[in-house]
Amino acid sequence: MDLFTIGFPVALTLINVAYCFLGVFLGTFVGVLPGISGLTAVALLLPLSYHLDPTTAIIMLGGLYYGAEYGGSTASILLNLPGTASNAVTCLDGYPMARQGRAGPALFITSVASFIGAAIGTVLVMFLAPLLAKFALSFHSAEYFSAMLLGLVAAGTVGQGRRIKSVAMVVLGMTLGMIGIDTNTGVFRYTYGIANLYDGFPIVILAMGFFGVTEVINSINRIKFVAEVGDVSLRSLMPTAEDFRRITKPMMRGAAVGSFFGPLPGTGPTIASFIAYAVEKKCHKDEDRFGKGAVEGIAAPETANNAAVQTSFIPTLTLGIPGSATMAVMLGALLVHGIQPGPKLIVEQPELFWGVIASFWIGNIFLLILNIPFIGLWVRILKIPYKFLYPCILCMICIGVYSLNNSAFDVGMVIIFGVFGYLLKLMDFEPAPMLIGFILGPMVEQNFRRSMVITHGDFWALFERPITATFLILTLVLLVWMIYGSLRESR
Repeated sequence: MDLFTIGFPVALTLINVAYCFLGVFLGTFVGVLPGISGLTAVALLLPLSYHLDPTTAIIMLGGLYYGAEYGGSTASILLNLPGTASNAVTCLDGYPMARQGRAGPALFITSVASFIGAAIGTVLVMFLAPLLAKFALSFHSAEYFSAMLLGLVAAGTVGQGRRIKSVAMVVLGMTLGMIGIDTNTGVFRYTYGIANLYDGFPIVILAMGFFGVTEVINSINRIKFVAEVGDVSLRSLMPTAEDFRRITKPMMRGAAVGSFFGPLPGTGPTIASFIAYAVEKKCHKDEDRFGKGAVEGIAAPETANNAAVQTSFIPTLTLGIPGSATMAVMLGALLVHGIQPGPKLIVEQPELFWGVIASFWIGNIFLLILNIPFIGLWVRILKIPYKFLYPCILCMICIGVYSLNNSAFDVGMVIIFGVFGYLLKLMDFEPAPMLIGFILGPMVEQNFRRSMVITHGDFWALFERPITATFLILTLVLLVWMIYGSLRESR
């Protein structure tokens, strides 16, 4: 199998193991801190990835992503403050368990559930990604256009705001993606004579602005205290035999839910975790136990969000379509290195693809070690005053952006985007759809124009291609559903 003949020899090199550990360690660190998401962590280290081998870069960024999902449950359980959005549902039963003196078993269960979910998700990536890639080899510009258009429309469902606002952010992202040289005509678009805009905005500027500076400002505004948490010893972590019996089936159901929603554009680990919790309540006759410290209410969503994180790599690597803002950042990292994700990635870059998959196993083993024997370390981190953390993060952002091109203009744009992003958040505009629009918008435009050249401008000829017609019909159905949902929200 290619995983063992190609993947593990790549993933087990010293540099890849080191950056895998760095990614999962920093991901857990960021996940533990309330108010800083895994996407923020990926955005912060994106400049570093530009100086690494592409495989090493994606291994590190991937470790950050799923590492944050592990660490996010710690603050949810101990402080009733979710480390990441997908860990919010863990507060419902995790915090009551902590109040009952069972914080240790709750933390242990989340670590085991996260590992099980990640393991099942990784197995699915191993088997489904190559199959999807073979299917996608028959894609031409028309199929790519329709598939990416579906991803763009689905991006309108990302985030917690109203759908019309999400669609507006997608359009904003597409507009920002058009700045620079038109690849088809060579004409400068929306540059206004500013030489720094001739090549457009690098994704790192938008990512660190909207998800670095914005999140820091937003978190400072919301969290202004030093956490008061008790110590959790290694001895107090072990759950009872009854706990293990009660979490087995919930973890399997949670993994199924997460694996289903993970690859779908516009869903991701947050939706997967909430749906897994709802499913778990329906599967139990005594629903009143939930919200009062039920171990099932921890195991199911934690398994679901980690399974969703792993399976979200399937469409990103095999189709080049990110299902979430974090995946859009990773897609951008590959594009910067001159690697085009898609069905040919497995054939043209087998070391990258299988090396990244193998690193999932290594990274999740690291995380299991970090989140059980070293739980006391993460508990102590929660006691660090936020007034010391956020200035350091802002300095890292400015240094990282400046190091790319030695340009003060880039630093200024990051600050502008950060302030603009915070103002948008105050008006309930979620920045995640914007980043997906920024990545997919230019790709949709390029493939559409190629399709129109082939069909001599006949748009309806696209419906003669079965795959293209299917994607376009699904896009239309999704648009109708979104319009209906928006009208219902307004009523």
